[in-house]
Amino acid sequence: MALIALAADKGAPGVTTAATALGAVWPRPVLLAECDPSGGDLVYRLPGADGGVLNPARGLLSLGATARRGLRPEQVHEHTQKLVGGLDVLTGITHGEQAAGLTWLWGPLGRALSALPGADVLADCGRLGAHPQMADLIAEAEVTLLFTRPSLDHVAHLRERLMLIVGQIGVVVIADPRSYRASIDEVRRIVAATNRDVAFVAGLAYDPKGAELLRGQWGGRLDRSLLIRTARELAGRLAARVAPVRPGDAVTDLPRPRSGDRA
Repeated sequence: MALIALAADKGAPGVTTAATALGAVWPRPVLLAECDPSGGDLVYRLPGADGGVLNPARGLLSLGATARRGLRPEQVHEHTQKLVGGLDVLTGITHGEQAAGLTWLWGPLGRALSALPGADVLADCGRLGAHPQMADLIAEAEVTLLFTRPSLDHVAHLRERLMLIVGQIGVVVIADPRSYRASIDEVRRIVAATNRDVAFVAGLAYDPKGAELLRGQWGGRLDRSLLIRTARELAGRLAARVAPVRPGDAVTDLPRPRSGDRA
């Protein structure tokens, strides 16, 4: 099925939160792959299906250890875990030093993820620029989503990055709800002026409380948060672009707070 790369240039504003939110509401089977060479924090951020912590030794590191003789798409699921709520994840490295031994992996991983049977893949690639070899993975993606804030410095970096990535690109603006539509429209205008063919410019609400709900640290109705409402709109639009949504496709259950967490 489809590989969608999610990344940012300056500061990687909310890429992991956005990837998790999109995975939680994706309208068909999906795998969230943590592919940030600088290190990720899913193993510390979200609980596993049994309510306990995820295993940091199972994921990208264990996959890399077994893939030196070749990586087949069907091998990927042997190294995934499930979050509370049912979302499948391939956890990444936990610090940047581990990336030094995996520079060879990104191209083969991109090819395997793009050919993964039975599920789309959302690849959280973090901040671009520091690890040029990530271009090998992104080149395999059907769509690359670039995240930005509507501030002048972030949009300036976005314009430069648009010229460097080949293939189909979508831009997602992390926007304050108080100026949500205006911020998206302004970034859309700036992107159009670059003459770079961009598939779409969309938005995702800047919603710190919704992000905490997604981490499982708060009670409440996560599905009513602005983060999830805008993520659902974006997921539907994006999933329909990479492949039609079929009747009967089911949305993954949203992660639920752990017992004893703050309500």
